[in-house]
Amino acid sequence: MNKKEVLEIRKQFTPANCAITRICGCYVDHEKNKKMESRDAFLSLPEEEAFKYFDIFKKTMSGTMGRNMLNMEFPLDSEMPGGTQEFLLKLRDSKLEDDELLEEFYDKIIESYIYEENYYIVLIHAMYDIPGKSSDGIEMFDASDNVYEYLLCSICPVALSKPGLCYNAEDNRIQDRIRDWIVDKPDKGFLFPAFTDRNMDIHGVLYYTKKSEDLQEQMIETVLGAKLPMSADTQKETFQMLIEDTLGEEGDYEMVRNIHETLNEMIEEHKEEPEPLALDQTDMKKIFEKSGVPNENMESFDKNFEETAGEKASLLVSNITEARKFNIETPDVIIKVNPERMDLVETRVVDGRQCLVIAVDDHIEVNGVNVRTLKSGKAGSSGGTEEPAEIENFQEI
Repeated sequence: MNKKEVLEIRKQFTPANCAITRICGCYVDHEKNKKMESRDAFLSLPEEEAFKYFDIFKKTMSGTMGRNMLNMEFPLDSEMPGGTQEFLLKLRDSKLEDDELLEEFYDKIIESYIYEENYYIVLIHAMYDIPGKSSDGIEMFDASDNVYEYLLCSICPVALSKPGLCYNAEDNRIQDRIRDWIVDKPDKGFLFPAFTDRNMDIHGVLYYTKKSEDLQEQMIETVLGAKLPMSADTQKETFQMLIEDTLGEEGDYEMVRNIHETLNEMIEEHKEEPEPLALDQTDMKKIFEKSGVPNENMESFDKNFEETAGEKASLLVSNITEARKFNIETPDVIIKVNPERMDLVETRVVDGRQCLVIAVDDHIEVNGVNVRTLKSGKAGSSGGTEEPAEIENFQEI
């Protein structure tokens, strides 16, 4: 799924577009006991309650593709009779009216989801009449040929509200506030089947995680049985290792900066594309070569890539570089640079020491205080008039 397809499904979570037929829920305590279960026709919910559920569903389909929303595919064994895909299809086709299937689904999550506090499992069934589209991309709601029938699951932490005081309007006084158990925004969730090329894709699932570093691998294996992709954090670590292993002692500041500049240029070029930009081994090799990595270092690139990432792996550009920031760190100093002005920082040898040199303009701020730039040379004089001193436009770190 891409961004446009995710947004198309998100648009259904409004009163006007609602395609949800049924909603089921299971409240689980910190000891993994089912404390409450519910089954309702979604349209029978009070309006205010329905709006709050819409917010949960929208959040389950939000964030960055490849970081918070991950496309997963089912391996062949999961699609065999008795596999996880068959179970999910049965659950969907039951329209959440089979109590035994629901109980088995809840048990799978409770068994494998690692969370030490209370949480609420929300599961909905929906049927979306996919509108056709004209050649110029305009939706034609009277030209629907396909129905997308799907499940959306959201797992939401539940915690006590904070203690405090409140105003009691009936008694006209301030009193201790009653603490309630509040359903928070989802921590995990999934959409099944996937909505690919604006159609149902039973071979895929869209997985949501609030924290990119916490994928809950055991739950993915037990509930979905889908192929686990490399997490965003792992991709970033893999890319860093690839740079270090390939460059070795040749990995100076300018070369690493060039690699990140090239990646940022690619992000800018593809920012309007709905599909996240992924780089395979060949793509990454071209980037290293374009960034000036010496030929002798590139001889080991293929081996390094296969050992760190895997022969058929691909890395999302949005996961391996940050277009909005560029940090340079030493044990005692952290320098934050506008990624568009990485050229302002260079390395020089000053008095036999390796230094970072930063070009500055007409002023510097130190803890919010404006200070003048350093000046070099002495003011000359001619005919009693002093020439302004030449401003040295580099600061040495």
